[in-house]
Amino acid sequence: SKGRMSPEEPSPLRTEFQRDRDRIIHCNAFRRLKHKTQVFIAPTGDHYVTRLTHTLEVAQIGRTIARALNLNEDLVEAIALGHDLGHTPFGHVGEEELDRLLPGGFQHASQSVRVVEHLEKNGEGLNLTWEVREGIGAHSKPRDDLMGALKEEAVTLEAQVCRIADAVAYLNHDIGDAIRAGLLAEEDLPSECHRVLGTRHSQRIDTMVRDIVESSWSATGGAALRDEGKVAIAMSTRVRQAANTLREFMFQRVYLPAGEGEPGRKAREVMGLLYRHFARRPEEIPPEYHVRGEPPERMAVDYISGMTDNFALGLAERIQ
Repeated sequence: SKGRMSPEEPSPLRTEFQRDRDRIIHCNAFRRLKHKTQVFIAPTGDHYVTRLTHTLEVAQIGRTIARALNLNEDLVEAIALGHDLGHTPFGHVGEEELDRLLPGGFQHASQSVRVVEHLEKNGEGLNLTWEVREGIGAHSKPRDDLMGALKEEAVTLEAQVCRIADAVAYLNHDIGDAIRAGLLAEEDLPSECHRVLGTRHSQRIDTMVRDIVESSWSATGGAALRDEGKVAIAMSTRVRQAANTLREFMFQRVYLPAGEGEPGRKAREVMGLLYRHFARRPEEIPPEYHVRGEPPERMAVDYISGMTDNFALGLAERIQ
């Protein structure tokens, strides 16, 4: 590791990235993920994906790829477990609303870094390694191409693994949730995706993971090439095109409609109400969010983005 913001004595038992993983698992923001929306707002069923189960799936897929490519599994796991710590309640609807309200905008990957650097441990932060913080901040992807951003940023191979593992996880479990909600049937998926990726949840994940490993084989070993930035985590053209087709299909049929109905409208209303209330009354924001020198609007967003769905709903009812 390149080190931490505040140097620490090494552990006699754990690698630096294992220590980061453990700090993330034991922090409050990680625990709150179990009650944060993935796609469907306040679902009534027990088997819908939450931010926590999504995070665990990303870690599992990321470790599989890392082990196959002989990369640093501990680093991949730590990044994966921390990548959504800054996500808002109500999924991307909540994120879009805070991005609209906060001067300068809001982005959950940057907020996740802010959580581990400044907000956790009553404002002290977790003092994670440079590599884990970089990976957490670099996991977002452009809508048009799952792999597009990987060519533009010189991030570690492990950070690249987490970025693509995130997409593999959410694309596949979101299909399951959409079918569970009655919005889709398996046969509705594009024929190209069935033909290339498979017709079942497990087939699609297996196809994508195996393709990533096979296409990224140059990333194993070869430290000199790695240091020169000549290797990267990749997908074959065929699988990549099918995955991008599937992702755009999910945007059109699931992600965008999920934010346009009554639950989405209510979520936006709640986020706006909470933002205006706490931006005007910063004294009501808990002390750990009073980062020195920050304006009330920033503190309000730090507080609101950390809320679970149910906590935000209950708080909005009390202050309305």
